[in-house]
Amino acid sequence: MSTYQHILVAVDLSTDADKVLAKAKALAHAFGSTLSIVHVIEPLSYAYGGDLPVDLSGIQEEILKQARQKVAALAAKANVPDDRCHLPTGKPAMEIQQLCEKLKVDAVVIGSHGRHGLALLLGSTANALLHGTKTDVLAVRVGD
Repeated sequence: MSTYQHILVAVDLSTDADKVLAKAKALAHAFGSTLSIVHVIEPLSYAYGGDLPVDLSGIQEEILKQARQKVAALAAKANVPDDRCHLPTGKPAMEIQQLCEKLKVDAVVIGSHGRHGLALLLGSTANALLHGTKTDVLAVRVGD
C-alpha cells in the first residue's frame, strides 16, 4: 500500500466538521501527508433558480465571509496554512473533484450521515465523490 502524500478534507461547517477534521488530521499525521481543507459554497441561485426578482449578492457575500471565518478557525485547529484552504463556489462534488485533480490529492476525507435507505447511505456529495473521484475516499460517520 502506498502512503498518502496529500489529503483533502471536505467540511460542511456543521458541528460535525471538527470530528471530520480530527480524523483527517490523524490520517495526515500517520502518513506524514500534506493536509488541505475545502468548503464548497453553493450559490443561492442553485437553491432558488436563476430567475428570482431579488438581488441575492449581498447574502451570498455574507455567506462567503462567514465561511472564510469558520474555515480559518478550523485551519488554525489543524495547523493548516491559509494557502491550503479552499472556498470554491459551485456544486460540492464537482468542485471537490476538480480540486483533487488540481492539487494531485491522494485521498479525500468527508463526513457522512448514517441515514436509512440505500440512496441515503453516504449522502449525495460523499456518494458522488466515491464514484466520481480517482482518489481514495474516507467517509467519516457523523451525526448519528
